[in-house]
Amino acid sequence: MSKSPLRVALLGALLAFTIGCQQQSPEAGAPAVQANANTPDAVLMASVKLLKAGDFNGLIQNALPPAEVAKIKADWGKDQEPITEEDRAKFNETIGKLTAPGAEEAIYAEIEPQLKQFDATYQQQVPMYVAMGTGWLQSTIQQNKDMSEESKQQALAAVDALGKWVGSTRFTDPDKVKQVIAITVKAARDLNLKSLDEARALSYDDGMKKGQVVFAAVKQALKVYGFSLDDTLDSIKSEVVSNDGKAAKLKVSYTLLGTPLTGETEMVNVDGRWYGKDTIDKLKDKAVAEAAPAASAPADDSAVSAPAKD
Repeated sequence: MSKSPLRVALLGALLAFTIGCQQQSPEAGAPAVQANANTPDAVLMASVKLLKAGDFNGLIQNALPPAEVAKIKADWGKDQEPITEEDRAKFNETIGKLTAPGAEEAIYAEIEPQLKQFDATYQQQVPMYVAMGTGWLQSTIQQNKDMSEESKQQALAAVDALGKWVGSTRFTDPDKVKQVIAITVKAARDLNLKSLDEARALSYDDGMKKGQVVFAAVKQALKVYGFSLDDTLDSIKSEVVSNDGKAAKLKVSYTLLGTPLTGETEMVNVDGRWYGKDTIDKLKDKAVAEAAPAASAPADDSAVSAPAKD
């Protein structure tokens, strides 16, 4: 799988959440239909719905131009690092442990001493570590020269909300840990991957379906600790601030862990369809970066005409 284009795709698709009607997921490979190509807010909200459903195939198609989607599919499975025997052994050990009969009890019994040791040694220091982490993030945001003041304030509020959640959540609570283990074990079984080679050989469509299984498990695990991604996504509302047909600015509001947040995002119209401006800018930068080495490469000696003989 070519990782760079896919990362760009997912980053763009997740823009609706980060700037922050469950629907039936379309069949893998079917083109995503934008609610109204001339309404940027409808396109953004479509991405939110697709994200909530874990429909990454539809999400990518909704967030990227068709040519880029086609490139991602064509590059799927390419440029992968060779699998080593060590890689296979680690995969087999992990998947075997997660899918074995009685895995839930066995895994908890294995990690229980570590949980108790953490509680005894570090639990009281968690607030200090959280304060240090949030302080570092807030300082980084304040020093970012590419962010507007409004964007900085929104990011700072989000960091504060997440910091309070982390600081007030006991992640080593035995009952919650058991629930998360059960969710993880079920997801591993539902993935039904017998080997690393099989996982690497997944088609694009199958890879999107497996990703949906993993995403659903992540949402369930976070909800165990009081963080509902679905509630956050459901709270997202968008309002068109300006739209001249070529570029639009949207006001986006949402609630993150009980904290109301508001920000703005820009969208652009490309060939009659609306996309996140940040996504399109990243794709342009990537295209320029990929073209640069080719432009500066020395000419192939074989292509140089031989001098004429006397």
